[in-house]
Amino acid sequence: MLKARHKDLHPLLKVAEWLLVMIVCTAAVFAVWRVLPINHASTGALLLFQGLQAFGVFIIPAICMRYLWGIQQPTAISGQPSVVSHQRSGLLALLGVSIMVTAIPLINSMVAWNESIRLPESLRGLEQWIQQTEAQAELLLQGFLTYKNGAWQVLLLNLLVLAILPGIGEELAFRGVLQSLFRNRHVAVWVTAFVFSFVHFQFYGFIPRLLLGALFGYVLLWSGQLGLCMLMHATNNALSVLVFYLGTYRWHLSQAEIDAIGTQHTWWLTLVCTPVLLLLIYLFRRIAVGNQPSTTGNQ
Repeated sequence: MLKARHKDLHPLLKVAEWLLVMIVCTAAVFAVWRVLPINHASTGALLLFQGLQAFGVFIIPAICMRYLWGIQQPTAISGQPSVVSHQRSGLLALLGVSIMVTAIPLINSMVAWNESIRLPESLRGLEQWIQQTEAQAELLLQGFLTYKNGAWQVLLLNLLVLAILPGIGEELAFRGVLQSLFRNRHVAVWVTAFVFSFVHFQFYGFIPRLLLGALFGYVLLWSGQLGLCMLMHATNNALSVLVFYLGTYRWHLSQAEIDAIGTQHTWWLTLVCTPVLLLLIYLFRRIAVGNQPSTTGNQ
């Protein structure tokens, strides 16, 4: 009875209910973190808080909402649950990882272009605030990714906290919950992608993150497998962590050189990789959609 009442709520009331659960869970996580006998200003403590946030803001509330609203296995474009063999599921996973690796130069190029956008003079104050926010976020990330003598143990911890947990939590929340609230599937994909990019509050990466969110949304729409979205999201984050680690401690590159992969003197990588990326996405869609019982739905 309780689940039936929640399932029939208006979408706006569902969002309000979801936000309330998020606030309660986040407050509980923050309270637990504050009572821990640690130096709360240290990088390790902040990294721990980052991991706990994944549970408080995304994972626990999303699981609660999926239960209360009766969200079952995601449906593919046929409107029916996806039925995928282990072999084909493995092929889609391989294609998903390959897509994220191939996308690195294009993402870096889009970030560089996004950073070049300047607001009108009348919005100078907003632009300065955005720049300050971006600088603070960059400093925090640099703190997380700084390893003493290149310790691989910290690398593994960062992969867990900065890649795996966000990949699971954010996909549960955005593609697994928010995207289910819209009847029109394409509207669902793009509105969810917009919110996904906006809530990161890193506006110089807004457009590439918006397109990544849309990609994850269509992966769910084509395949009906939320796990593939999680895998691709975690892969994208893990690549950033790994490239920083290898670039800094193995290849001895500066951060600027790492971020410039696909731009400046390596612009040709974007030119070469983008057609390959589009081909991989086409193959992914063809295999995922071709596996569905019916493709007469809204594609």
